[in-house]
Amino acid sequence: MFALSILFLMPFLWMLSASFKIEAEVFTYPIKWLPTQWHAIENYKEVWVGKFPFYKYYWNTIKVTVATTAISSVVSALAAYGFSKIQFGASKYLFLIVLATYMIPQQAILVPQFILYRQIGFFDSHLGLIMLGSFSVLGTFMLRQFFMGIHNEFIESAKIDGAGHWRIFWRIAFPLVRPAIATYAILRFIWTWNDYQNPLIFLRTDALYTIQLAMQKFTTINGEFYSLMMAAAVSAILPLLIIFVIGQKSVIEGIALGGVKG
Repeated sequence: MFALSILFLMPFLWMLSASFKIEAEVFTYPIKWLPTQWHAIENYKEVWVGKFPFYKYYWNTIKVTVATTAISSVVSALAAYGFSKIQFGASKYLFLIVLATYMIPQQAILVPQFILYRQIGFFDSHLGLIMLGSFSVLGTFMLRQFFMGIHNEFIESAKIDGAGHWRIFWRIAFPLVRPAIATYAILRFIWTWNDYQNPLIFLRTDALYTIQLAMQKFTTINGEFYSLMMAAAVSAILPLLIIFVIGQKSVIEGIALGGVKG
């Protein structure tokens, strides 16, 4: 496992090393993992505050990603609780309908979404991107499985004490499945941060671009400078590594919670 992890890390390590080098040393063979002439400050300065400053697009991406992750996690958790703990006549059929929508390719609904967003004024705005990711069928399905693992005795005891579903959700159900919600939130963060298609379709103003569109434009402008492109790529991927390192304990707890029943 250690040997395989080194093998998988090598491309990232090469990218990191290349971002510290002058352009002439990027493709030297054999590979020099440590540059003979350090150019890190100049490369990252050009990426962050140069002609195409990344800090603007970083802020755009952080704003959209954090808002989308928070809203999607709450909405998916509420829907999952409703489908698992609130019994009504058509609950199973409604859940099947929700699952059926997951089989529709996203590309098939792009045109209706585009027309609808232009009509309601969400086109070319961060609010539109946030609303696109505010609900997830996969998140609802995943969290529903965890909510189903909560014994109904907890719910019934709370009802006897006079608690309604809203209070039961926040005070009992939500804390019990917090590792699962944290796991989904990390996955939602990564998906939204890496999303290229929706910003490409629904954004037109350069000042609203997210990091993925900024990467594409930066590559077009600086395509012959691989050291700068590697510095931009490291900058784009670094938040994902930080989020995963911080949240890996919750991911492990979420997997363990899903594997233990009874």
